[in-house]
Amino acid sequence: MRTISAIGTPHGVGAVSIIRLSGEDALAVAERVFCPKGSTPLAERAPRSAVYGTFRDERGEFDDGIAVLYPAPASYTGENMAELMCHGGILATRRLLAATVAVGAFPAVAGEFTKRAFINGKLSLSQAEAVGLLIEAKTDSCLTIGIKQLGGALTKRINVCSDALTAIAASVYAYIDYPEEDLTDYAVPELMAELERIGGELNGLASGYRYGKAVTEGVKCAIVGCPNVGKSSVLNLLAGEERAIVTDIAGTTRDVVTESVTLGDILLHLADTAGIREGGGKIERIGIQKSIDSLESAELVLAVFDGARPADEGDRQVIEHINAAGKTAVTVGIINKCDKGSVGDYSDLPFPTVRLSAVTGEGLEELTAAVTALYSEGGIQRDMGETVVNARQHGAIVKAARAVERALDALRAGYTQDVAGFDIEEAIAALGELEGRQVSEDIVNEIFSRFCVGK
Repeated sequence: MRTISAIGTPHGVGAVSIIRLSGEDALAVAERVFCPKGSTPLAERAPRSAVYGTFRDERGEFDDGIAVLYPAPASYTGENMAELMCHGGILATRRLLAATVAVGAFPAVAGEFTKRAFINGKLSLSQAEAVGLLIEAKTDSCLTIGIKQLGGALTKRINVCSDALTAIAASVYAYIDYPEEDLTDYAVPELMAELERIGGELNGLASGYRYGKAVTEGVKCAIVGCPNVGKSSVLNLLAGEERAIVTDIAGTTRDVVTESVTLGDILLHLADTAGIREGGGKIERIGIQKSIDSLESAELVLAVFDGARPADEGDRQVIEHINAAGKTAVTVGIINKCDKGSVGDYSDLPFPTVRLSAVTGEGLEELTAAVTALYSEGGIQRDMGETVVNARQHGAIVKAARAVERALDALRAGYTQDVAGFDIEEAIAALGELEGRQVSEDIVNEIFSRFCVGK
């Protein structure tokens, strides 16, 4: 592969910038733009040691810094690599990058370093995706999942299931080749028990996607309720700052106010909506329709009620809208203004509720627990690193689990092992796709195109 070069640190002014090189000529390119202090040439310095010197191009020396060489295969990409660290000025960084290109390197495209690591067997596909998780992490839980998956936690779990299915397939092949002889490793009852165990493992992994998505990608969350129940105050409390205007005048919020916040482990993409009520002016009615639209597209609903007054017809209408949108199962009721005393009886709401003061923050821990409970059921595996975090992973695991179930159905119906073998092979292929052993080039390109240049 051709040698590539890219800036590996954020663009802008900083203490240090790093230029990364990877490819057959990476070490030679580094030698052409870096002059080490002392008489020992860069190529003769110890691998993976920091060497001080100056950077140069056709116009002469322009900066000093550090060079580190990573000869193949002991590098991130599995190829010859070098990292050149200059001062973090924009001009110095661009000039060093241009110098590497001038002597033979090619500008890297998005994600090309990690893609090469995958192609060269340094990372599985789920480990490569974990790199993206670490870069984009907005919660501590996302960081934990990312570092554990980069270490191979999910890969190891998938490989255990794949190896078990491969052993079953080998037994089935023996049955196909020698049906008259008892050469299989599994009798039918043993085969069914093993498939049931593997199916349980796969279904357990698949169930973690709801939690994994909530932690890593976030959840669309609509804050709904009647006017003046404190929806904007709830948004401000969760955001930790005044993001929405709060007054005692009904109908203050006319448009949807959005903000992304973390609540416990969960990343919420909040939408504070206009109060839902009958009537109102033309502009307010447009806002109310946007509220209903946000409710219908939400993955989580925070329904806010004023606990300092009795429930009324407006509250009933809010509940009806939630039911009509089919969101009852993903709704948490917030009985707000508990600092003013509890007057309203909301004990018969069709979803879990918490009492909260958006002014004092009382009840925030209970709200965090209630939201987390909606996403953690069956979601946290034996190890957080085994949590499924994206639709591609989830789809492959579900495909494998369904194939295992079809194989079981065939055996339960009295068919011979060779009939079940077709579905077992499909399950193996699905898991191979998940880890990149059997995956199309289009999928690989799509995954790495989301990465930044230099990673």
